[in-house]
Amino acid sequence: MDHNLIKQCKTGQRHAQFLLYESCFPWLMQVCVRYMPDETEARAILNSGFMKILMNLNRYNPDVPFEAWGKRIMINTIIDAFRKSQSKRRKVEIVEIDFAHESRHVDYNQAELLLDVEVYEKMIHQLPEIQRKVFNLFAIDGYTHAEIGDLLSMSTGTSKWYLNAARQNLKEMIAEKLRSESSPNAASTKRIPLNQPR
Repeated sequence: MDHNLIKQCKTGQRHAQFLLYESCFPWLMQVCVRYMPDETEARAILNSGFMKILMNLNRYNPDVPFEAWGKRIMINTIIDAFRKSQSKRRKVEIVEIDFAHESRHVDYNQAELLLDVEVYEKMIHQLPEIQRKVFNLFAIDGYTHAEIGDLLSMSTGTSKWYLNAARQNLKEMIAEKLRSESSPNAASTKRIPLNQPR
């Protein structure tokens, strides 16, 4: 990232801010569409996140890669929006599950080799909202369950439950996709259940 451009943005130069927006748009949008399948919503949250980036430029440490710093702000913006939407919904008691002896494991290596990236992303988008967010935060953006718990106001056990549910749903979607491609005429129309905690 051009540090001179960042300096110009700090002084409020509109043209510099526009250039920074154009430069950041591709990777910010990539983050947004992972969490928000609707493109209109993704663009709206991107604009909110970019405004926060501009407002916090004075706190930016040049020793940290700008893209990593900006993505962190963008993800926090998405999570804040999610919290607000969740607060408007009826709260449901979640029974925590002990994952100390959890042995199920999903290996996505084969799927990544056999499926196009776009197909895999569409599967992630089909996950229930909370599962999708936990999966993205943990599997793609590298957050720990403790960090996810803080961001989404849930325990680490609940975060692990949602991650496991997301992986199980993806595993079923991948298996269904591979079956349909290997035997097009025998493709199953069975709807894949999207697990929710009980």
